[in-house]
Amino acid sequence: MVEIELDGKTVEVPQGSMVMHAANKLGTYVPHFCYHKKLSIAANCRMCLVEVEKAPKPLPACATPVTQGMKVFTHSAKAVEAQRSVMEFLLINHPLDCPICDQGGECQLQDLAVGYGKSNSRYEEEKRVVFHKNVGPLISMQEMSRCIHCTRCVRFGQEVAGVMELGMINRGEHSEITTFVGQTVDSELSGNMIDLCPVGALTSKPFRYAARTWELGRKRSVSPHDSLGANTTVQTKSNKVMRVVALENEAINECWISDRDRFAYEGLNSSDRLTTPMVKQGGQWLETDWQSALDYVAHSLKTISAESGAESIGALAHPISSTEELHLLQKMIRGLGSNQVDTRLRQSDVKAAATAPWLGMPIAKLSELDRALIIGSFLRKDQPIIAARLRTAAKRGLQVLRIDAGGDDWLIPARAIASAPSTWINSLSEIALAVAKAKSVSIPAGTPNLTISAEAQKMADSLLSGSSTAVLLGSAAISQANASDLHVLAQFIADNTGAILGFLPVGGNAVGAALVNANGAGVESVLSGDRRAVILMNIEPDADLPNPIQARAALAKANTVIALSAYRSTDLLEVADVILPISTFTETVSTFVNAEGRVQTVQPSVKPLGDSRPGWKVLRVLGGLVGVDGFLFNMPEEVLGEALSENYCAKLNNSSSSNVLTNTNSVAQQGLERLTDVNIYAGDQIVRRSSALQLTRDAKHGNQVGLGQKLFSELGLGEGDLVCVTQDSQSVNMPATLEVNLAPGAVRISAGTLASAKLGQMFGPITVSKA
Repeated sequence: MVEIELDGKTVEVPQGSMVMHAANKLGTYVPHFCYHKKLSIAANCRMCLVEVEKAPKPLPACATPVTQGMKVFTHSAKAVEAQRSVMEFLLINHPLDCPICDQGGECQLQDLAVGYGKSNSRYEEEKRVVFHKNVGPLISMQEMSRCIHCTRCVRFGQEVAGVMELGMINRGEHSEITTFVGQTVDSELSGNMIDLCPVGALTSKPFRYAARTWELGRKRSVSPHDSLGANTTVQTKSNKVMRVVALENEAINECWISDRDRFAYEGLNSSDRLTTPMVKQGGQWLETDWQSALDYVAHSLKTISAESGAESIGALAHPISSTEELHLLQKMIRGLGSNQVDTRLRQSDVKAAATAPWLGMPIAKLSELDRALIIGSFLRKDQPIIAARLRTAAKRGLQVLRIDAGGDDWLIPARAIASAPSTWINSLSEIALAVAKAKSVSIPAGTPNLTISAEAQKMADSLLSGSSTAVLLGSAAISQANASDLHVLAQFIADNTGAILGFLPVGGNAVGAALVNANGAGVESVLSGDRRAVILMNIEPDADLPNPIQARAALAKANTVIALSAYRSTDLLEVADVILPISTFTETVSTFVNAEGRVQTVQPSVKPLGDSRPGWKVLRVLGGLVGVDGFLFNMPEEVLGEALSENYCAKLNNSSSSNVLTNTNSVAQQGLERLTDVNIYAGDQIVRRSSALQLTRDAKHGNQVGLGQKLFSELGLGEGDLVCVTQDSQSVNMPATLEVNLAPGAVRISAGTLASAKLGQMFGPITVSKA
């Protein structure tokens, strides 16, 4: 530690710290623009000049290392004069457009100009002009004349997002921030550049000119679009969500959020929102009142239960649903005597014994790992902030090992085995065999006896040499038909390498659903065609279910399909018989349990839209109407208290698996096989209705078929050419795109699109030909 004196106060900081770090530790504010605690030091702006004893001139606090006995003065006459001079230079070319600037009221330059600027300028020359750039649907660079070249946006792209999409060209007063050769900014974390910009050069294109910051109300919230549970601030005006920004929580999302978290709010204000209960009569949809709709639903459920048995009633819920909603849904279904309820919408193998598919450790511990084996994950798109954590950790020495089909670039150095999905079990078996040999232990029964490849041996050696290790099962591994076998092998590898076994689950409340027992017989059982009544909560069949054609056929056999949904959609209107409009997470008390098992409750930011009602209230009334006991709740806190009252920690920790493989007869499929991801902007009802997100490159990528180099060349394709994809006797034409790193034999087709809804299950044999 080094001891220095700062403004007469003594402070100790680690060797190698800068004066800025010492000031922050004391709580002393030093004005700055380019410095940011999560980014490298650039010392561009010089606003943080301070006086250091015996130094001939003021020095930048962000880039001046501390030395033993150093004396620093941050507010001396010399320091303040230097800071005022820097401000004067910064304002020489800055446009005088504060009245129409979107950043007005929350602009760092504006704030500091009050304290360090002058009332008039000595410079009367014309101000420079920098022409605007179109960098995509999310970020506006219309007023780049405001840029002060702090390079925060550039450094964020390089160091956090992992891709340098912005850079500085030219020199002196001709310097400007721009993209490369007119490209757009396409990172899934790009919106953080808006927050980082200390002036109004980068602003939010969807929010632009929508409201002034001082007009907005603010509520703490949580993003339900992935299992991280990123903390956010929801900003509202006139009972409408206007903007979502990051709320710093070092233990979860640090100070970042993904573009999905930031811009999905547009979907909350969609014209598809339902505000009145609707019932289908004679093939026509009619609006009705709540009492009539609830009586209709209750009568249908009681009649079907009496005539066909309780097991003829089933329910499926999207894991974006709150803990309160999921608890009451499963309580009602089980109260009627049925086990046909589930939220694991894309999981066909539900034999695995894990009670809660949680991360197995605090999210912050990901930054401390030195080894991580990640199996079957679309990490960068499924979990953008977790990917950013691992990317930062990799710079400190984390070795990332991945088993998947390749194709997507995580922007993280990694040792990889890329193969078609049906062979992942073999790759994992080889690693397990290598670990068993090194530790002289028996492998799980049923493990294929394979020759250990050189790459599998290197991965095993890496895991065995680590001191802080994790084995993580991703969304694609969880969705596999042999997911329980992958779990067995992953558990074995973790146990024998001293690693933590964890999951990277899909859905904001996947862990919460498991904790409140909202998972029962599995989605395939509910959609087997044997259910006479099916309840769908926050689900659109074509976009959220694993085999839309099969799902539609099963729902068509039901006597009644009851939808609890905030939105109308064509497929929902076709399959449902009654739709009850429920509120979104911003309109009611909602509790979500994130991947690390952290319970986060958010208060409503706005009132429910129209005549919609909170889902927990609807289910509370329905439970009473169908005659199930224990539905006399007055407050959501009472529901949550009951939901998480018993064995909460025990359920989290009970993630063990059996030690026997049950599906060892599966072999690598011949020919091509489908690899399915869920497009980053197609995961739930809200995100799918964000117009800005649907214009991004990632959204468009989800409508294309990803082909590897060999198949792409064999078919003689060019980028965007149409191919005919056939699966389960269903065919559809889709544009093709080249994915250079995609494993041979794998064809990537995203779920949740209009085209993929016409095909079959998420994984399995598939044929591709040039259209």
